[in-house]
Amino acid sequence: MSSRLGDLLVRKGMVSQEDLVSTLDHQRVAGGRLGTLLVKRGVVSDSDIARVLAQQYDVPFVDLDEIEIEESVKALVPMSKVIRYQLLPIQRNGTTLTIAVTDPTNVMALDEIKFMTGFQIKTVVAAESQLQTALANIFGSEQALELQRVYDELAAEVEYELEIREDAGDVDMGDLQQATAEAPIIKLVNLILGEAIRKGASDIHIEPYERETRVRYRIDGVLYSAMTPPQRYKDAIISRIKIMANLDISERRLPQDGRIKMKILEGVRRKEVDLRVSTLPTLFGEKVVLRILDKEKLPMDLLSLGLEPGSMALFDKNIRRPFGMILVTGPTGSGKSSTLYTCLNQLNSVEVNIMTAEDPAEYNFTGINQIQTKEQIGLTFATALRSFLRQDPDIIMVGEVRDRETAEIAIKASLTGHLVLSTLHTNDAPSTINRLLNMGVEPFLVASSVNLICAQRLVRKICSQCKGPTQTPVQALIDVGLPPAIAKNTIPQVGAGCQHCNDTGYKGRIGLFEVMEVTPEVKRMILTGADSVEIRRCSREEGMISLRESGLEKMRRGVTTMEEVLRVTTRD
Repeated sequence: MSSRLGDLLVRKGMVSQEDLVSTLDHQRVAGGRLGTLLVKRGVVSDSDIARVLAQQYDVPFVDLDEIEIEESVKALVPMSKVIRYQLLPIQRNGTTLTIAVTDPTNVMALDEIKFMTGFQIKTVVAAESQLQTALANIFGSEQALELQRVYDELAAEVEYELEIREDAGDVDMGDLQQATAEAPIIKLVNLILGEAIRKGASDIHIEPYERETRVRYRIDGVLYSAMTPPQRYKDAIISRIKIMANLDISERRLPQDGRIKMKILEGVRRKEVDLRVSTLPTLFGEKVVLRILDKEKLPMDLLSLGLEPGSMALFDKNIRRPFGMILVTGPTGSGKSSTLYTCLNQLNSVEVNIMTAEDPAEYNFTGINQIQTKEQIGLTFATALRSFLRQDPDIIMVGEVRDRETAEIAIKASLTGHLVLSTLHTNDAPSTINRLLNMGVEPFLVASSVNLICAQRLVRKICSQCKGPTQTPVQALIDVGLPPAIAKNTIPQVGAGCQHCNDTGYKGRIGLFEVMEVTPEVKRMILTGADSVEIRRCSREEGMISLRESGLEKMRRGVTTMEEVLRVTTRD
Protein backbone atom coordinates (compact mmCIF):
# COMPACT_ATOMS: atom_id res chain seq x y z
CA MET A 1 0.00 0.00 0.00
CA SER A 2 2.78 2.42 0.96
CA SER A 3 4.63 2.40 -2.33
CA ARG A 4 1.39 2.58 -4.38
CA LEU A 5 0.14 5.52 -2.31
CA GLY A 6 3.52 7.20 -2.57
CA ASP A 7 3.69 6.74 -6.33
CA LEU A 8 0.17 8.09 -6.71
CA LEU A 9 1.00 11.18 -4.64
CA VAL A 10 4.12 11.79 -6.75
CA ARG A 11 2.22 11.36 -10.03
CA LYS A 12 -0.36 13.88 -8.87
CA GLY A 13 2.40 16.35 -8.00
CA MET A 14 1.34 16.47 -4.34
CA VAL A 15 4.63 15.06 -3.02
CA SER A 16 8.14 15.38 -4.46
CA GLN A 17 10.23 12.29 -5.13
CA GLU A 18 12.80 13.52 -2.59
CA ASP A 19 10.18 13.89 0.17
CA LEU A 20 8.80 10.44 -0.61
CA VAL A 21 12.21 8.75 -0.48
CA SER A 22 13.09 10.58 2.77
CA THR A 23 9.80 9.58 4.40
CA LEU A 24 10.11 5.96 3.27
CA ASP A 25 13.60 5.82 4.80
CA HIS A 26 12.17 7.22 8.01
CA GLN A 27 9.33 4.69 7.88
CA ARG A 28 11.80 1.79 7.65
CA VAL A 29 13.44 2.98 10.89
CA ALA A 30 10.48 4.23 12.92
CA GLY A 31 7.57 2.28 11.44
CA GLY A 32 4.08 3.72 10.97
CA ARG A 33 1.80 4.38 7.99
CA LEU A 34 3.22 6.36 5.09
CA GLY A 35 0.26 8.72 4.89
CA THR A 36 0.43 9.54 8.60
CA LEU A 37 4.19 10.18 8.41
CA LEU A 38 3.78 12.48 5.40
CA VAL A 39 1.14 14.50 7.27
CA LYS A 40 3.26 14.73 10.43
CA ARG A 41 6.21 16.01 8.40
CA GLY A 42 4.03 18.69 6.83
CA VAL A 43 4.53 17.36 3.31
CA VAL A 44 0.82 16.96 2.59
CA SER A 45 -2.50 17.46 4.42
CA ASP A 46 -4.57 14.63 5.84
CA SER A 47 -7.46 15.74 3.63
CA ASP A 48 -5.31 15.27 0.53
CA ILE A 49 -4.24 11.83 1.78
CA ALA A 50 -7.89 10.86 2.30
CA ARG A 51 -8.87 11.96 -1.22
CA VAL A 52 -6.00 10.00 -2.78
CA LEU A 53 -6.84 6.89 -0.73
CA ALA A 54 -10.47 7.17 -1.82
CA GLN A 55 -9.37 7.31 -5.45
CA GLN A 56 -6.84 4.52 -4.99
CA TYR A 57 -9.38 2.08 -3.50
CA ASP A 58 -12.37 3.31 -5.48
CA VAL A 59 -14.45 4.39 -2.50
CA PRO A 60 -16.17 7.77 -1.99
CA PHE A 61 -14.53 10.64 -0.08
CA VAL A 62 -16.70 12.40 2.50
CA ASP A 63 -16.35 15.81 4.12
CA LEU A 64 -17.52 15.21 7.71
CA ASP A 65 -17.88 18.94 8.35
CA GLU A 66 -20.81 18.97 5.92
CA ILE A 67 -22.64 15.93 7.35
CA GLU A 68 -25.17 15.85 10.16
CA ILE A 69 -25.35 12.43 11.78
CA GLU A 70 -28.57 11.23 13.34
CA GLU A 71 -28.49 10.18 16.99
CA SER A 72 -29.92 6.75 16.15
CA VAL A 73 -27.03 6.12 13.73
CA LYS A 74 -24.40 7.12 16.29
CA ALA A 75 -25.70 4.46 18.68
CA LEU A 76 -25.41 1.59 16.18
CA VAL A 77 -21.71 0.95 16.89
CA PRO A 78 -20.36 0.84 20.50
CA MET A 79 -18.04 3.67 21.49
CA SER A 80 -15.26 1.19 22.36
CA LYS A 81 -15.23 -0.15 18.79
CA VAL A 82 -15.47 3.32 17.27
CA ILE A 83 -12.40 4.55 19.17
CA ARG A 84 -10.52 1.26 18.82
CA TYR A 85 -10.84 1.12 15.02
CA GLN A 86 -11.03 4.89 14.37
CA LEU A 87 -14.25 4.77 12.35
CA LEU A 88 -17.64 6.48 12.50
CA PRO A 89 -21.14 5.40 11.42
CA ILE A 90 -22.57 8.34 9.50
CA GLN A 91 -25.70 7.09 7.69
CA ARG A 92 -28.18 4.20 7.63
CA ASN A 93 -30.21 3.35 4.53
CA GLY A 94 -32.34 0.25 5.07
CA THR A 95 -29.95 -2.61 5.80
CA THR A 96 -26.89 -0.65 4.68
CA LEU A 97 -24.72 1.24 7.18
CA THR A 98 -22.24 3.80 5.85
CA ILE A 99 -18.99 3.90 7.82
CA ALA A 100 -16.39 6.68 7.55
CA VAL A 101 -12.79 5.46 7.99
CA THR A 102 -9.30 6.84 7.54
CA ASP A 103 -7.85 3.49 6.45
CA PRO A 104 -10.04 1.67 3.89
CA THR A 105 -7.70 -1.35 3.99
CA ASN A 106 -8.71 -2.31 7.55
CA VAL A 107 -11.01 -5.08 6.35
CA MET A 108 -10.96 -6.97 9.66
CA ALA A 109 -12.44 -3.99 11.52
CA LEU A 110 -15.18 -3.54 8.94
CA ASP A 111 -15.99 -7.27 9.00
CA GLU A 112 -16.31 -7.14 12.80
CA ILE A 113 -18.70 -4.19 12.61
CA LYS A 114 -20.72 -6.04 9.95
CA PHE A 115 -20.95 -9.14 12.11
CA MET A 116 -21.81 -7.12 15.24
CA THR A 117 -24.53 -4.95 13.70
CA GLY A 118 -25.94 -7.26 11.03
CA PHE A 119 -25.82 -4.45 8.45
CA GLN A 120 -24.21 -4.41 5.04
CA ILE A 121 -21.27 -2.02 5.30
CA LYS A 122 -20.58 0.78 2.84
CA THR A 123 -17.16 2.39 3.28
CA VAL A 124 -16.27 6.05 2.73
CA VAL A 125 -12.95 7.78 3.44
CA ALA A 126 -12.63 10.86 5.68
CA ALA A 127 -9.73 13.07 6.77
CA GLU A 128 -8.22 11.94 10.08
CA SER A 129 -8.49 15.37 11.73
CA GLN A 130 -12.19 15.64 10.84
CA LEU A 131 -12.86 12.14 12.16
CA GLN A 132 -11.13 12.90 15.47
CA THR A 133 -13.12 16.10 15.88
CA ALA A 134 -16.36 14.30 15.10
CA LEU A 135 -15.62 11.55 17.63
CA ALA A 136 -14.88 14.12 20.32
CA ASN A 137 -18.09 16.01 19.61
CA ILE A 138 -20.26 12.90 19.53
CA PHE A 139 -18.97 10.97 22.51
CA GLY A 140 -18.00 13.90 24.72
CA SER A 141 -14.53 12.41 25.21
CA GLU A 142 -12.47 15.21 23.77
CA GLN A 143 -9.84 14.96 26.48
CA ALA A 144 -9.24 11.24 25.93
CA LEU A 145 -9.11 11.69 22.16
CA GLU A 146 -6.73 14.63 22.53
CA LEU A 147 -4.50 12.46 24.71
CA GLN A 148 -4.53 9.82 21.99
CA ARG A 149 -3.48 12.34 19.33
CA VAL A 150 -0.70 13.59 21.56
CA TYR A 151 0.63 10.11 22.18
CA ASP A 152 0.44 9.20 18.50
CA GLU A 153 2.57 12.27 17.78
CA LEU A 154 5.12 11.17 20.37
CA ALA A 155 5.25 7.75 18.68
CA ALA A 156 6.45 6.08 21.88
CA GLU A 157 7.61 2.49 21.74
CA VAL A 158 7.62 0.58 25.01
CA GLU A 159 10.16 -2.20 25.48
CA TYR A 160 9.01 -5.02 27.77
CA GLU A 161 8.74 -8.78 28.07
CA LEU A 162 5.36 -10.36 28.79
CA GLU A 163 5.42 -12.78 31.71
CA ILE A 164 2.18 -14.24 33.07
CA ARG A 165 2.43 -16.41 36.19
CA GLU A 166 -0.19 -18.97 37.11
CA ASP A 167 -0.16 -18.73 40.95
CA ALA A 168 -2.95 -16.17 40.81
CA GLY A 169 -5.26 -17.25 43.59
CA ASP A 170 -8.70 -15.89 42.88
CA VAL A 171 -7.57 -13.89 39.82
CA ASP A 172 -8.65 -15.26 36.44
CA MET A 173 -5.30 -14.96 34.63
CA GLY A 174 -6.79 -15.70 31.24
CA ASP A 175 -9.31 -12.87 31.52
CA LEU A 176 -6.70 -10.51 32.92
CA GLN A 177 -4.19 -11.24 30.18
CA GLN A 178 -6.85 -10.75 27.53
CA ALA A 179 -8.05 -7.49 29.12
CA THR A 180 -4.55 -6.00 29.28
CA ALA A 181 -3.85 -6.99 25.67
CA GLU A 182 -6.91 -5.24 24.23
CA ALA A 183 -6.19 -2.18 22.15
CA PRO A 184 -8.30 0.28 24.23
CA ILE A 185 -6.33 -0.52 27.40
CA ILE A 186 -2.99 -0.34 25.62
CA LYS A 187 -3.96 2.98 24.09
CA LEU A 188 -5.33 4.35 27.33
CA VAL A 189 -2.14 3.56 29.23
CA ASN A 190 -0.03 4.96 26.40
CA LEU A 191 -2.10 8.13 26.44
CA ILE A 192 -1.63 8.57 30.18
CA LEU A 193 2.14 8.19 29.80
CA GLY A 194 2.41 10.30 26.65
CA GLU A 195 0.41 13.23 28.00
CA ALA A 196 2.46 13.25 31.21
CA ILE A 197 5.69 13.45 29.23
CA ARG A 198 4.30 16.16 26.96
CA LYS A 199 3.27 18.29 29.95
CA GLY A 200 6.64 17.87 31.66
CA ALA A 201 5.31 15.91 34.64
CA SER A 202 7.78 14.36 37.07
CA ASP A 203 5.36 11.75 38.49
CA ILE A 204 2.14 9.97 37.54
CA HIS A 205 -0.25 8.84 40.29
CA ILE A 206 -2.94 6.24 39.48
CA GLU A 207 -5.18 5.98 42.53
CA PRO A 208 -8.10 3.53 42.90
CA TYR A 209 -11.01 4.51 45.14
CA GLU A 210 -14.35 2.88 45.88
CA ARG A 211 -16.31 4.58 43.09
CA GLU A 212 -13.64 6.07 40.83
CA THR A 213 -10.04 5.80 39.72
CA ARG A 214 -8.08 9.06 39.61
CA VAL A 215 -5.01 9.89 37.52
CA ARG A 216 -2.89 12.83 38.67
CA TYR A 217 0.32 14.39 37.32
CA ARG A 218 2.93 16.14 39.45
CA ILE A 219 4.04 19.17 37.45
CA ASP A 220 6.61 21.58 38.92
CA GLY A 221 6.17 19.93 42.32
CA VAL A 222 2.36 20.25 42.50
CA LEU A 223 -0.19 17.50 41.81
CA TYR A 224 -2.94 18.17 39.25
CA SER A 225 -5.91 15.98 38.34
CA ALA A 226 -5.44 14.70 34.78
CA MET A 227 -8.33 12.35 34.10
CA THR A 228 -10.75 9.84 35.62
CA PRO A 229 -10.78 6.69 33.47
CA PRO A 230 -13.81 4.37 33.57
CA GLN A 231 -13.87 2.40 36.82
CA ARG A 232 -14.32 -0.90 34.97
CA TYR A 233 -10.84 -0.44 33.43
CA LYS A 234 -9.11 -0.01 36.81
CA ASP A 235 -7.62 -3.50 37.18
CA ALA A 236 -6.72 -3.77 33.49
CA ILE A 237 -4.87 -0.41 33.53
CA ILE A 238 -2.84 -1.33 36.60
CA SER A 239 -2.11 -4.83 35.26
CA ARG A 240 -1.01 -3.37 31.92
CA ILE A 241 1.51 -1.11 33.67
CA LYS A 242 2.76 -4.03 35.78
CA ILE A 243 3.28 -6.15 32.67
CA MET A 244 5.23 -3.33 31.01
CA ALA A 245 7.42 -3.05 34.14
CA ASN A 246 8.02 -6.83 34.32
CA LEU A 247 6.15 -7.11 37.63
CA ASP A 248 4.05 -10.03 38.83
CA ILE A 249 0.44 -9.18 37.92
CA SER A 250 -0.87 -12.01 40.11
CA GLU A 251 0.66 -10.51 43.28
CA ARG A 252 -1.68 -7.79 44.48
CA ARG A 253 -1.04 -8.00 48.23
CA LEU A 254 2.56 -6.78 48.40
CA PRO A 255 4.32 -3.64 47.10
CA GLN A 256 6.43 -4.07 43.96
CA ASP A 257 9.00 -1.94 42.12
CA GLY A 258 10.03 -2.02 38.47
CA ARG A 259 11.07 0.07 35.48
CA ILE A 260 9.75 0.84 32.02
CA LYS A 261 12.01 2.05 29.21
CA MET A 262 10.41 4.15 26.49
CA LYS A 263 11.86 5.32 23.18
CA ILE A 264 10.20 8.53 22.06
CA LEU A 265 10.35 10.03 18.61
CA GLU A 266 10.57 13.85 18.59
CA GLY A 267 10.66 15.00 14.98
CA VAL A 268 13.36 12.80 13.47
CA ARG A 269 15.27 12.33 16.73
CA ARG A 270 14.81 9.51 19.21
CA LYS A 271 15.36 9.83 22.93
CA GLU A 272 15.00 7.44 25.83
CA VAL A 273 12.83 8.09 28.88
CA ASP A 274 12.82 5.76 31.89
CA LEU A 275 9.84 5.30 34.18
CA ARG A 276 10.35 4.03 37.72
CA VAL A 277 7.24 2.10 38.78
CA SER A 278 6.04 1.54 42.35
CA THR A 279 2.85 -0.32 43.30
CA LEU A 280 1.21 -0.27 46.72
CA PRO A 281 -1.87 -2.28 47.86
CA THR A 282 -4.71 -0.05 49.12
CA LEU A 283 -8.28 -0.71 50.25
CA PHE A 284 -9.74 -0.57 46.75
CA GLY A 285 -6.87 -1.88 44.62
CA GLU A 286 -3.24 -1.14 43.89
CA LYS A 287 -2.04 2.44 43.72
CA VAL A 288 0.67 2.97 41.09
CA VAL A 289 3.18 5.82 41.06
CA LEU A 290 5.47 6.26 38.06
CA ARG A 291 8.50 8.57 38.34
CA ILE A 292 9.46 9.99 34.93
CA LEU A 293 13.23 10.12 34.46
CA ASP A 294 14.24 12.16 31.43
CA LYS A 295 18.03 12.55 31.38
CA GLU A 296 17.84 15.36 28.84
CA LYS A 297 16.01 17.54 31.37
CA LEU A 298 18.82 17.30 33.90
CA PRO A 299 20.77 20.56 34.30
CA MET A 300 24.18 20.03 32.74
CA ASP A 301 26.06 22.84 34.52
CA LEU A 302 26.03 24.53 37.92
CA LEU A 303 24.77 27.82 36.49
CA SER A 304 21.53 26.24 35.26
CA LEU A 305 20.81 24.92 38.77
CA GLY A 306 20.13 28.47 39.97
CA LEU A 307 23.16 29.03 42.21
CA GLU A 308 24.04 32.63 43.00
CA PRO A 309 27.50 33.68 41.69
CA GLY A 310 29.20 33.53 45.11
CA SER A 311 27.66 30.17 45.99
CA MET A 312 28.52 28.76 42.56
CA ALA A 313 32.17 29.80 42.96
CA LEU A 314 32.31 27.97 46.31
CA PHE A 315 30.63 24.90 44.84
CA ASP A 316 32.88 24.80 41.78
CA LYS A 317 36.04 25.21 43.90
CA ASN A 318 35.12 22.38 46.27
CA ILE A 319 33.97 19.78 43.73
CA ARG A 320 37.36 20.16 42.03
CA ARG A 321 39.31 19.35 45.18
CA PRO A 322 41.06 15.96 45.01
CA PHE A 323 39.59 14.72 48.31
CA GLY A 324 37.08 15.59 50.98
CA MET A 325 33.32 15.33 51.36
CA ILE A 326 30.47 17.37 49.85
CA LEU A 327 26.99 16.94 51.30
CA VAL A 328 23.73 18.08 49.69
CA THR A 329 20.79 18.29 52.10
CA GLY A 330 17.07 18.92 51.93
CA PRO A 331 13.72 17.14 52.10
CA THR A 332 12.50 14.55 49.60
CA GLY A 333 11.83 16.12 46.22
CA SER A 334 14.11 19.12 46.72
CA GLY A 335 16.40 18.30 43.78
CA LYS A 336 19.36 16.79 45.68
CA SER A 337 19.92 14.01 43.13
CA SER A 338 19.85 16.48 40.23
CA THR A 339 22.52 18.58 41.96
CA LEU A 340 24.75 15.55 42.50
CA TYR A 341 24.30 14.33 38.93
CA THR A 342 25.18 17.82 37.66
CA CYS A 343 28.38 17.75 39.71
CA LEU A 344 29.27 14.29 38.39
CA ASN A 345 28.60 15.47 34.85
CA GLN A 346 31.06 18.35 35.40
CA LEU A 347 33.69 15.94 36.73
CA ASN A 348 33.14 13.07 34.29
CA SER A 349 36.20 12.58 32.11
CA VAL A 350 38.43 9.77 30.92
CA GLU A 351 41.06 10.69 33.52
CA VAL A 352 38.96 9.84 36.58
CA ASN A 353 37.19 6.74 37.89
CA ILE A 354 33.73 7.68 39.18
CA MET A 355 31.66 5.16 41.15
CA THR A 356 28.15 5.61 42.59
CA ALA A 357 25.95 3.62 44.96
CA GLU A 358 22.28 4.57 44.55
CA ASP A 359 18.86 3.46 45.72
CA PRO A 360 17.46 3.58 43.16
CA ALA A 361 19.80 4.46 40.28
CA GLU A 362 17.62 7.05 38.57
CA TYR A 363 19.75 8.00 35.56
CA ASN A 364 22.58 6.21 33.81
CA PHE A 365 25.62 7.95 32.37
CA THR A 366 28.39 6.72 30.12
CA GLY A 367 31.71 6.88 31.96
CA ILE A 368 30.21 6.52 35.45
CA ASN A 369 30.13 3.13 37.19
CA GLN A 370 26.75 2.93 38.93
CA ILE A 371 25.56 0.33 41.44
CA GLN A 372 21.96 -0.27 42.48
CA THR A 373 21.88 -1.20 46.18
CA LYS A 374 19.73 -4.17 47.23
CA GLU A 375 19.36 -4.38 51.00
CA GLN A 376 17.41 -7.65 50.82
CA ILE A 377 20.55 -9.44 49.63
CA GLY A 378 22.97 -7.46 51.79
CA LEU A 379 24.15 -4.96 49.17
CA THR A 380 23.81 -1.83 51.31
CA PHE A 381 25.46 1.56 50.92
CA ALA A 382 28.11 0.52 53.45
CA THR A 383 28.82 -2.76 51.62
CA ALA A 384 29.09 -0.97 48.28
CA LEU A 385 31.42 1.66 49.76
CA ARG A 386 33.78 -1.01 51.08
CA SER A 387 33.90 -2.60 47.64
CA PHE A 388 34.46 0.77 45.96
CA LEU A 389 37.68 1.31 47.90
CA ARG A 390 39.13 -1.80 46.22
CA GLN A 391 38.13 -0.52 42.74
CA ASP A 392 40.67 2.36 42.57
CA PRO A 393 38.08 5.19 42.59
CA ASP A 394 38.80 8.89 42.31
CA ILE A 395 35.25 10.13 42.96
CA ILE A 396 32.55 8.33 44.94
CA MET A 397 28.87 9.25 45.12
CA VAL A 398 26.71 7.68 47.82
CA GLY A 399 22.97 8.11 47.35
CA GLU A 400 22.31 8.86 51.03
CA VAL A 401 24.11 8.74 54.37
CA ARG A 402 21.51 6.82 56.38
CA ASP A 403 23.44 5.44 59.35
CA ARG A 404 26.66 5.64 61.32
CA GLU A 405 28.34 2.80 59.41
CA THR A 406 27.80 4.45 56.03
CA ALA A 407 28.85 7.85 57.40
CA GLU A 408 32.09 6.54 58.88
CA ILE A 409 33.12 4.64 55.75
CA ALA A 410 32.31 7.65 53.54
CA ILE A 411 34.29 9.98 55.81
CA LYS A 412 37.29 7.62 55.93
CA ALA A 413 37.18 7.39 52.12
CA SER A 414 37.25 11.19 51.91
CA LEU A 415 40.29 11.26 54.22
CA THR A 416 42.24 8.75 52.11
CA GLY A 417 42.39 10.68 48.85
CA HIS A 418 38.85 10.38 47.45
CA LEU A 419 36.23 13.01 46.68
CA VAL A 420 32.95 11.81 48.20
CA LEU A 421 29.52 13.26 47.37
CA SER A 422 26.35 12.32 49.23
CA THR A 423 23.00 13.53 50.58
CA LEU A 424 21.35 13.91 53.98
CA HIS A 425 17.88 14.89 55.15
CA THR A 426 18.28 18.08 57.20
CA ASN A 427 16.52 21.44 57.20
CA ASP A 428 19.56 23.64 56.58
CA ALA A 429 23.30 23.44 56.04
CA PRO A 430 24.58 24.06 59.62
CA SER A 431 22.28 21.42 61.17
CA THR A 432 23.97 18.80 58.96
CA ILE A 433 26.97 18.92 61.29
CA ASN A 434 24.79 18.04 64.30
CA ARG A 435 23.11 15.28 62.29
CA LEU A 436 26.48 13.59 61.65
CA LEU A 437 27.50 13.99 65.29
CA ASN A 438 24.18 12.50 66.44
CA MET A 439 24.89 9.47 64.23
CA GLY A 440 27.93 8.86 66.40
CA VAL A 441 30.65 10.21 64.10
CA GLU A 442 33.55 11.78 66.02
CA PRO A 443 33.79 15.61 65.79
CA PHE A 444 37.41 15.49 64.60
CA LEU A 445 36.38 13.22 61.68
CA VAL A 446 33.58 15.59 60.65
CA ALA A 447 35.82 18.67 60.91
CA SER A 448 38.64 17.14 58.89
CA SER A 449 36.56 15.50 56.14
CA VAL A 450 33.60 17.73 55.21
CA ASN A 451 34.53 20.48 52.72
CA LEU A 452 31.12 21.92 51.86
CA ILE A 453 27.44 21.51 52.74
CA CYS A 454 24.65 22.68 50.44
CA ALA A 455 21.03 22.89 51.59
CA GLN A 456 18.46 23.38 48.87
CA ARG A 457 14.78 23.71 48.00
CA LEU A 458 12.86 23.93 44.73
CA VAL A 459 10.47 26.74 43.83
CA ARG A 460 8.29 27.17 40.77
CA LYS A 461 9.39 29.70 38.16
CA ILE A 462 7.00 32.34 36.86
CA CYS A 463 5.73 31.53 33.36
CA SER A 464 7.64 33.67 30.85
CA GLN A 465 4.61 33.86 28.53
CA CYS A 466 2.21 35.53 31.00
CA LYS A 467 4.60 37.24 33.44
CA GLY A 468 3.71 40.72 34.63
CA PRO A 469 4.26 43.12 37.57
CA THR A 470 2.05 43.08 40.63
CA GLN A 471 1.39 45.68 43.30
CA THR A 472 2.96 44.66 46.63
CA PRO A 473 3.30 46.96 49.66
CA VAL A 474 6.91 47.84 50.46
CA GLN A 475 6.34 46.89 54.10
CA ALA A 476 5.31 43.37 53.04
CA LEU A 477 8.62 42.97 51.21
CA ILE A 478 10.50 44.25 54.27
CA ASP A 479 8.58 41.83 56.51
CA VAL A 480 9.69 38.82 54.46
CA GLY A 481 13.35 39.82 54.71
CA LEU A 482 14.29 42.35 52.01
CA PRO A 483 16.37 45.33 53.23
CA PRO A 484 14.31 48.56 53.11
CA ALA A 485 16.54 50.20 50.48
CA ILE A 486 16.15 47.21 48.15
CA ALA A 487 12.44 46.72 48.92
CA LYS A 488 11.63 50.26 47.73
CA ASN A 489 13.03 49.46 44.27
CA THR A 490 11.60 45.94 43.95
CA ILE A 491 8.57 45.24 41.75
CA PRO A 492 7.54 41.58 42.18
CA GLN A 493 6.30 39.63 39.16
CA VAL A 494 3.48 37.09 38.89
CA GLY A 495 2.07 34.88 36.15
CA ALA A 496 -1.49 35.62 35.04
CA GLY A 497 -2.01 32.08 33.74
CA CYS A 498 -2.05 31.01 30.10
CA GLN A 499 -2.18 27.94 27.87
CA HIS A 500 1.61 27.60 28.02
CA CYS A 501 1.55 27.07 31.81
CA ASN A 502 -1.86 25.32 32.06
CA ASP A 503 -3.30 28.49 33.66
CA THR A 504 -1.11 28.10 36.76
CA GLY A 505 1.16 31.11 36.23
CA TYR A 506 4.20 28.88 36.75
CA LYS A 507 6.37 26.90 34.33
CA GLY A 508 9.44 24.96 35.43
CA ARG A 509 11.36 25.00 38.70
CA ILE A 510 14.62 26.42 40.00
CA GLY A 511 16.68 25.81 43.13
CA LEU A 512 17.24 27.92 46.23
CA PHE A 513 20.66 27.23 47.76
CA GLU A 514 22.37 27.72 51.11
CA VAL A 515 26.04 26.87 50.55
CA MET A 516 28.21 26.58 53.65
CA GLU A 517 31.94 26.06 53.24
CA VAL A 518 33.63 24.38 56.21
CA THR A 519 36.23 27.08 56.83
CA PRO A 520 38.95 26.91 59.52
CA GLU A 521 36.69 28.86 61.90
CA VAL A 522 33.78 26.45 61.31
CA LYS A 523 36.16 23.50 61.88
CA ARG A 524 37.22 25.05 65.22
CA MET A 525 33.60 25.42 66.27
CA ILE A 526 32.84 21.78 65.39
CA LEU A 527 35.79 20.61 67.53
CA THR A 528 34.67 22.76 70.47
CA GLY A 529 31.16 21.36 70.40
CA ALA A 530 29.28 24.42 69.09
CA ASP A 531 25.63 23.86 68.20
CA SER A 532 24.02 24.53 64.82
CA VAL A 533 22.84 28.03 65.85
CA GLU A 534 26.40 29.12 66.61
CA ILE A 535 27.77 27.51 63.46
CA ARG A 536 25.07 29.26 61.44
CA ARG A 537 25.92 32.62 62.97
CA CYS A 538 29.60 32.10 62.14
CA SER A 539 28.88 31.07 58.53
CA ARG A 540 26.55 34.03 58.02
CA GLU A 541 29.28 36.37 59.25
CA GLU A 542 31.63 34.76 56.71
CA GLY A 543 29.18 35.50 53.88
CA MET A 544 26.88 32.47 53.61
CA ILE A 545 23.62 33.21 51.77
CA SER A 546 20.58 31.66 53.46
CA LEU A 547 17.76 29.83 51.70
CA ARG A 548 15.42 32.78 52.33
CA GLU A 549 17.96 35.24 50.87
CA SER A 550 18.47 33.01 47.84
CA GLY A 551 14.71 32.97 47.29
CA LEU A 552 14.31 36.73 47.78
CA GLU A 553 17.06 37.39 45.25
CA LYS A 554 15.22 35.26 42.68
CA MET A 555 11.97 37.03 43.54
CA ARG A 556 13.67 40.41 43.09
CA ARG A 557 14.90 39.31 39.64
CA GLY A 558 11.40 38.18 38.62
CA VAL A 559 12.25 34.48 38.52
CA THR A 560 9.75 33.36 41.17
CA THR A 561 7.05 34.82 43.41
CA MET A 562 7.02 35.84 47.06
CA GLU A 563 4.43 33.13 47.77
CA GLU A 564 6.77 30.44 46.48
CA VAL A 565 9.66 31.71 48.59
CA LEU A 566 7.48 31.79 51.72
CA ARG A 567 6.22 28.28 50.94
CA VAL A 568 9.64 26.61 51.18
CA THR A 569 11.74 28.86 53.46
CA THR A 570 11.64 30.39 56.94
CA ARG A 571 12.87 33.77 58.18
CA ASP A 572 16.43 33.67 59.53
